[in-house]
Amino acid sequence: MKLNNFADVLVMGAGPAALCITAELVEQGLNVQAIASKSPLEPWPNTYGIWASELESLNMDELLKYRWKDTVSFFGDGLSNKGNSCTNHYLDYGLFNSINFQEALLERCNGLAWQVETVKNIDFSERETVVICTSGKKYFARLVIDASGHKTSFVKRPKHDQIAKQAAYGVVGKFSSAPVDKDRFVLMDFRPDHLNANELEEPPSFLYAMDLGDGSYFVEETSLACAPPVSFESLKARLNSRLTNKGIQIEEVMHEEHCLFPMNLPLPYRDQPLLAFGGSASMVHPASGYMVGSLLRRAPSLAKEIAKIMKKDPLMPTSKIARIGWKTLWPTELIQRHRLYQFGLQRLMTFEESLLRSFFDTFFKLPKKDWYGYLTNTLPLPRLFIVMLKLFSIAPLKVRFGMIGFLIKK
Repeated sequence: MKLNNFADVLVMGAGPAALCITAELVEQGLNVQAIASKSPLEPWPNTYGIWASELESLNMDELLKYRWKDTVSFFGDGLSNKGNSCTNHYLDYGLFNSINFQEALLERCNGLAWQVETVKNIDFSERETVVICTSGKKYFARLVIDASGHKTSFVKRPKHDQIAKQAAYGVVGKFSSAPVDKDRFVLMDFRPDHLNANELEEPPSFLYAMDLGDGSYFVEETSLACAPPVSFESLKARLNSRLTNKGIQIEEVMHEEHCLFPMNLPLPYRDQPLLAFGGSASMVHPASGYMVGSLLRRAPSLAKEIAKIMKKDPLMPTSKIARIGWKTLWPTELIQRHRLYQFGLQRLMTFEESLLRSFFDTFFKLPKKDWYGYLTNTLPLPRLFIVMLKLFSIAPLKVRFGMIGFLIKK
């Protein structure tokens, strides 16, 4: 017996990806159901940063809780005045007000109630999909979208021997002295002067930090991508070492943050009857680890296309709806760009500490529109090729060798 109504679309998940696509589907007038192992009202555990202009282009910059104009990075060795000079980005950066962001998306879902269930299995037939939960309940829909995150076992993709993950350990708190200049945001501080010779041989990490005002700061030690990932214990030790080297002590921990997600997850098979969105659809940007901007840009077009084909042909097979959805989500241009980014990431993962600092120092010498477009995945493919060639042309010789896979030992 079919419990509940037969839905047009059933969304799995309760994080930013699930709420983004659910809100857009509801606005298209579709009959939507949602299932997650936890309530969508449960606060999201992580912070979400974004370049403010990404939100401005979507008329959503009111969702920012913090916004910084003084945005910088450090790529020197930290051992001299020159080694401590900063790279100014001249572009506003912000942190989402996660509670407001979550509430805004839920409001757009128009009162939709999530079923708090754990999905056990998904069965597909020609014109319906059955989601079977551990409780024994079954939910029926023409199409199911898995937006439950990269750990999903339901979305099929090629196997990959080495999944590189970005790992970060962070603290929001109060400190004995300011770890960041007043009103400043630090995107990347790669200065290694707190590391000993052995630690310099380990996979590099950088500080991501910001002044939150009211005497509190957010400091986070981040490993861009590594397989296997750098442990939280190592990142915590590095963060403490970095702070101690500056004579700074943590006096109060208000929040601890642990982030771990794949950067080079293969794209899913795009002929499967289950559609995906967000981390489960490999939408994490391989060059930066960011995804929220992409969720907000790509959800509307996917929802519109699904609504259009469902209303046009009520008898269209589930597998065909899913294939059209996959093609909308991952058109040829985006696939090619994704592959280029993954190639670039693979090269960066071979760089030792000083070479990585040199690479990023060069990268941010590109015109702002180029490095911004690269990090936000908004450059058209021809422009992306040009920017990558430009980066190669201005890079120091040792970085060029690294970019083509020929590394020179120290």
